[in-house]
Amino acid sequence: MNHDAYAHTALYDWAPVLELMGLGLLIAALPLVWIWRRHRRAGTFGTVQRLQALTLLTLFLTFDLTLFGAFTRLSDSGLGCPDWPGCYGEASPLGARAQISAAQEVMPTGPVTHGKAWVEMIHRYLATGVGVLILVLAVATWRVYLRGRRGHGPGGEPGAASGPLHPGWATLTLVWVCVQGAFGALTVTMKLFPAIVTLHLLGALFLLALLSWQAVRYAQWHDEGALQAKAAAMPRDLRIWLALGLAALVVQIALGGWVSTNYAVLACTEFPLCQGGLWPDMDFAQGFELWRALGLTGAGEHITFAALTAIHYTHRLAAYAVIALLTWLAWRLWALPAWRRTGQALAGLLLLQFLTGLSNVVLGWPLPAALLHTGGAAALLVLLVWSMASASMPSLTRVRSKESA
Repeated sequence: MNHDAYAHTALYDWAPVLELMGLGLLIAALPLVWIWRRHRRAGTFGTVQRLQALTLLTLFLTFDLTLFGAFTRLSDSGLGCPDWPGCYGEASPLGARAQISAAQEVMPTGPVTHGKAWVEMIHRYLATGVGVLILVLAVATWRVYLRGRRGHGPGGEPGAASGPLHPGWATLTLVWVCVQGAFGALTVTMKLFPAIVTLHLLGALFLLALLSWQAVRYAQWHDEGALQAKAAAMPRDLRIWLALGLAALVVQIALGGWVSTNYAVLACTEFPLCQGGLWPDMDFAQGFELWRALGLTGAGEHITFAALTAIHYTHRLAAYAVIALLTWLAWRLWALPAWRRTGQALAGLLLLQFLTGLSNVVLGWPLPAALLHTGGAAALLVLLVWSMASASMPSLTRVRSKESA
């Protein structure tokens, strides 16, 4: 790492914050205008129809942001700008051309180059735009809720319910996107500290889960009967297995994030063997020492290859168990007519994960396979959360009765 690129550079420089906020508002304005025009006959902005559209669009853009964040990390652009929230105190790499050129001249393939700086800043721009959308979603949700509590429904009609879910969900989502921003800052200022980068990935997936849950609740508002029938079609024991499958997937994603952030993917370059055997030399204590700098142990020594092997092989062994569990779950869902498409989607995503994971190992970690592997993990999480929300669908009749009381 080129430490000269970080010399005399403050880790936090708030000078460009207003410009970045303006860019975030501009980015968010485009989808907001599209939603307003598409649902302009739905009454005021705080209608359930617009909330549903905004939630789905924010979910889609958050998924895209997660993939672009993976691209930022996998292309070694995570330190393309050594400070936060801007780039050498500027709102874009254009204003930091001199500093970036100086760093690139010293180390042409180092962490700071013009290309990497643009990738890093584009990721921050998109993250700011998503944050604005989530802020608008929280404000609009509270507006609908308060109108309902005063006796006016989502579309302004008297006596209707205040909405399909409590605004606490949207508030939690807003709080969490702020936490994600803090983790994004620490990712840069702590120089890709593996534990922070892994938590940043898990935080993005939790954000996807929150938005997915809310999207299902809004869908229920428009088609309660069909979704209630679908929920009733799932046996109680299968709901438990669905929750277990989601928990196993989260653990596996955390292990995968630990592999990626420690650059341990190529510790094993063959399958199903690793370094010519089924049980290679591994150092689990060092590999899973969580609080340490990238490439180092907690004592400041260089991490050993045996530790990297332990990180990689743990993820691989856990993958066998998770794939087996989710494959069985897909088979159970496939057998239920109301859940057949969910079972098919789950099976397809599992196949994608296996193939991309295998490609990462035997093809030397190609960027397309690595991105697809991250995207597949995120899609699996959204699918399972969506399924859990659909399977635990409450009756809106009871919700409305409580609100009327």
